[in-house]
Amino acid sequence: MKIINAEEFNEIVKNGLTLVDFYADWCGPCKMLGPVLEELDSEYPDIKFVKINVDENMELAEKYSIMSIPNVHIFKDGESIANMQGYKDAAGVKDFIDKAVNA
Repeated sequence: MKIINAEEFNEIVKNGLTLVDFYADWCGPCKMLGPVLEELDSEYPDIKFVKINVDENMELAEKYSIMSIPNVHIFKDGESIANMQGYKDAAGVKDFIDKAVNA
């Protein structure tokens, strides 16, 4: 998973499907979710998986009302279509992705 910044964000999410993991280095649940997302990245070749550090990109965290982390958004052509807060195991994350993408 690529770690991106605010300057890259709009370019990356503007086309197709993108899963964005809003995280912080100090966040325990974020550290638990990271490997789950890394594992699922290869299972969804049509979805870009990226991470963005909320401490370093506060304007994006504010724009998307990130109040708790981890907070995962799925973007379709630049618009957030779904979000998930907190840690979930691989099955929970897959369920979230599948519901969002097939809605």
